[in-house]
Amino acid sequence: MWVLDASAILAYLHGEPGAGTVSEAMTEVSVVSAANWAEVLSKFADEGEDPDAIAERLEFEGMLSSAFEVFPVTAIDARMIARLRPLTRSAGLSLADRACLALALRLGYGVLTADRQWSNLDIGLEVKLIR
Repeated sequence: MWVLDASAILAYLHGEPGAGTVSEAMTEVSVVSAANWAEVLSKFADEGEDPDAIAERLEFEGMLSSAFEVFPVTAIDARMIARLRPLTRSAGLSLADRACLALALRLGYGVLTADRQWSNLDIGLEVKLIR
């Protein structure tokens, strides 16, 4: 059971190194925080693509329901995101990064990411690098 970071989803969607690891994780239970999903769609917008069209295409292809589910950021997550700030500041984690970690801590899942600085975090959950 995995919480997918935006970097993992983007690697999968772009066919980058590590896409196979993400694909394997998607055969299990995989979820993404709404904050990270917004980050994924924002990257597509940066590339000149319509975020609505991307989301609709992935929903039509069944990816949003079968490969991973988007979970909302809750008030409990917000408190954890804030608590994680001082613990992750030196690693340069963004709010969306901490939303991913907060969701993983709430659900008791591991995290799948391409961000190497996460492997040095000592916050009590499994972090698996995809490359």
